[in-house]
Amino acid sequence: MKKINILAPELPESISEATIIKWYKNINEYTIENEKLLDIETDKIVLEIYSPKNGKIIKIFKKKGDLIQSNEILGIIKKKKKKNKNKFLNNNITKKKYKKKELLNNNIIKKKYKKKKNKYFNYSPSIRRSMKKNKSLKIFKKKKNIINKIKKKSRKKKCIPMSNIRKYISKKLLKAKNNSAIVTTFNEVNMLNIINIRKKYGEVFKKKHNIKLGFMSFYVKAVVESLKKFPIINAYIDKNNIVYYKYFDISIAVSTSKGLITPILKNSDKMNIVEIENKIKELAYKGENNKLSIKELQGGNFTISNGGIYGSLLSTPIINFPQSAILGMHSIQKRAIIINNKIKIMPMMYLALSYDHRLIDGKDAINFLKNIKEIIEDHIRILLNL
Repeated sequence: MKKINILAPELPESISEATIIKWYKNINEYTIENEKLLDIETDKIVLEIYSPKNGKIIKIFKKKGDLIQSNEILGIIKKKKKKNKNKFLNNNITKKKYKKKELLNNNIIKKKYKKKKNKYFNYSPSIRRSMKKNKSLKIFKKKKNIINKIKKKSRKKKCIPMSNIRKYISKKLLKAKNNSAIVTTFNEVNMLNIINIRKKYGEVFKKKHNIKLGFMSFYVKAVVESLKKFPIINAYIDKNNIVYYKYFDISIAVSTSKGLITPILKNSDKMNIVEIENKIKELAYKGENNKLSIKELQGGNFTISNGGIYGSLLSTPIINFPQSAILGMHSIQKRAIIINNKIKIMPMMYLALSYDHRLIDGKDAINFLKNIKEIIEDHIRILLNL
């Protein structure tokens, strides 16, 4: 009979191996074509492997926790055999045998129960009372022992291996810290302009485009326009060279149950607000459901991290190495500020720009962040190319 191999996917050159994190089928179980068989995890993403054909899994070569290479054979599927004509007859014989066995077992249990029930009646009333009392003490002691065991268990520790994604995040953060001279500069922005735009056009926008008008699309636009003005921010160090990007791929930090990932909005400068919102929604959904492809995570020139959605008031984000800068957005809070010599309460947000001081001077970093602030506070500047 024909045997079909279950193969690992073709991994990119930058990824040498992956780890099996879960099999959904066991040996001797049947599968259908395109049914999910297992999940594997690289240092960047979780990938799903599906059944190539209908059939029975007869061999599994790689188990949970094993490392695998590109196109490696993980198991073998055998085409499903024809149904046995005598299967129905055999099932009936088995059922009859089971019923006889079940009846016999039930009778034995009943007899044992009767014996157990009558064991106290062979003694005098006073002895029976004493026996019952001792029995209740034994039950109490047993319960006490169980409670003590539960209490002891609650003091135990649980140790689980780090996932490949968590290992990758750890390595990348340490690499950024050890290979960059990271400095953070701060500013604050009045969010009233964007809040008013969302209030005025939010419902119309949603009805027309079937998507909510969020804050992130405004941040992306402000960042792209500022990168155009300050090309040194849209660059990185490669040994003794400075490499300038001539395109604008913005990484968006997305928190998932597996860890922090940074899918990329490629060619963000060519996208309008609607396209940005749709792409962010798509990437967030894929990230949470392990549907992101390797290509959607590779590259990126500059990262935006929005800790404000979790309530962060201020932070110093770490550069997404080998990028040279990252922008941290924070929670919007009403604060008293002075406008035209008058105290007013406005919805304010702190901005934080962490940058590699080896490449970027403080003057450029500060003016870059200031430019982002000005665009967010007055978005018409983009239309007027100011």
